[in-house]
Amino acid sequence: MTRKNARKRPGRDPEQIFPCNNVRQANPYVAAVAAAKKHTFNKGEKNGIWLIAGRGIQGDAHCGATVQHLYDKTKDASRPNLRQVHVIEAELIDHLQTLDFDVSVGELGENVVTRNIDLVELHAGTRLKLGEDAIIEITGLRAPCFKIERFKTGLRRALTAHRCGQAYMRSAVMAVVIESGTIRAGDKIQVKGRGDGSRIPLRPV
Repeated sequence: MTRKNARKRPGRDPEQIFPCNNVRQANPYVAAVAAAKKHTFNKGEKNGIWLIAGRGIQGDAHCGATVQHLYDKTKDASRPNLRQVHVIEAELIDHLQTLDFDVSVGELGENVVTRNIDLVELHAGTRLKLGEDAIIEITGLRAPCFKIERFKTGLRRALTAHRCGQAYMRSAVMAVVIESGTIRAGDKIQVKGRGDGSRIPLRPV
């Protein structure tokens, strides 16, 4: 039976459920992809998505060179769009299911689901080659917005971690598209460092 809200399990602290992971980069790959034409919290799982350099995902509501998030557009619509692509780990979905949160691909608003790579331990400017052609560049962490709690009670707390006094969503990053290309589930991921060799920790964007 599908449950809108998860049961609380006494004594299960999210900090214990999501310990700091070692960077997993053994054969990383794309586990699933998703997109949505409208500004909805959830996105629909797709067979494949087309990434457009400098803009994002074709047909997705957040595709654009400048900010597409509705709230950000009201503040400054000319700002560059640093959240063209939302990426999360498949392991996050696995963990949430152990906590009785009924969450599946696309329901957290992500576009790309990865496996075998610790996303939040990458650095700003790290590039990921997805499949044969597409390349994205990591810009920062995702902030845990209030819509997460609207989706399922208790989920925002389970997903929230802190770094240098700032809240962020576990196992999730934002990115921009550097090279265009189509990606599908099963595509390999190649991790490429920054060209200048610097190591800049991720912050919420």
